[in-house]
Order: sequence, then C-alpha cells, then structure tokens
Amino acid sequence: MNIAIIGTGNVGGALAANWAKKGHQIFLGVQDINDFKGKELLQNPNTTAVSIAEAVAKSEAVLIATPPTAVFDIIAAAGDFAGKVVIDATNTVAKKPEPYATVYHALTDKTNAEVVKCFNTTGFENMKNPVYNGEGIDMFMAGDSAKAKEIVKQLALDCGFGTCWDFGKSDKVELLEKFALSWINLAIMQGHGRNLAFKVIKR
Repeated sequence: MNIAIIGTGNVGGALAANWAKKGHQIFLGVQDINDFKGKELLQNPNTTAVSIAEAVAKSEAVLIATPPTAVFDIIAAAGDFAGKVVIDATNTVAKKPEPYATVYHALTDKTNAEVVKCFNTTGFENMKNPVYNGEGIDMFMAGDSAKAKEIVKQLALDCGFGTCWDFGKSDKVELLEKFALSWINLAIMQGHGRNLAFKVIKR
C-alpha cells in the first residue's frame, strides 16, 4: 500500500519505519524535502520525501501525526482527499483545533476523506516495538468509516500489534483520546515508565 506520513516525529517516524519494513511504499509529506525531522527514515528504500500535496496524491492512506492545530494547514496544503483513508493519530491533550473537539472532527467536516482515529493511545516506543514477551500489545480505533477501519486494522497488524479493537463510531473518538490520557497518566504522571502497554483479556 502507498502511505503518506504527515508528521515525521516520534509517532509518524515509528509507524513509517515499521510499514516500510513490511514493504509498504511510504511518502513523507514535508515542507522542505532537504531539511526535516526524521531524515533517517529515507535509509529504507521504500521511503521517499515529497511535498504534502504529492504525498497525499500518491497514497491510498494518509497518517496525520502532528500537533492538532496544524490540521488546517495540512488540509490546505494537501489538496483533494477524495477516496483517501485518513488516520488521525493526534491527541488534543494541550490544545484543540478550535472550534473542533479533535482533529478527527475537523477532518470529517473539512474533507471528503474516510477518517479513522487510531495510533494515539500509547507511546511511540510501543509503536516502534509493540511486542511484549513474545506477544503483540493492543491498538484501538474509532470512527464511522468501515472501509477505513478495515485498512487501519491491517496496518496495525503489519506493525506487530496483536489486535486492533474497534472502540466504536465517531461518538467514541473523544473517549479514545481520554483512553490515551490513561496511558499518559500511568506511564508518565504515575511514574511507571514508558515501557507499559494495554492488552485486553477475555475469559
């Protein structure tokens, strides 16, 4: 699959690296192809740096892993999102993309993309390596698009996650962001460390 990565920091970089290793074609959408965070990602031959508009145009799926307020500039730079699956991996912990509650809501209102919320509930270390004691940890997603969820579920498995749980439709997007705060609380505020993850167990 051709995947655009908008936001090449910790989260975007970790996912880009894993997907490239699995054989996906990665297009890093950046403002300056000669100077951007994550240039080491280009060491994988499946990864190319291009403009944001070109990355979106060439890709079937688009990951957004930027500060939430950057979404409006991304939408303006990206061009047409028609037929694209857009993955919102952001969290509005510090600042919201006003007047929207989350980036997901801004994307669904401002674009014609198939939007899904995912890859926001754990630290980037767990996205680099989601395997604990030989078993993949869990990822979670929310949104109204069944098409987007099917694609994101497979992309989560491609990263090494054990399961990608469907948290529900768009009314559960904000709950999924609060779930991210649970990880932040345990790992950082309560001092348990970033090598901590969630796994759902059923009897």
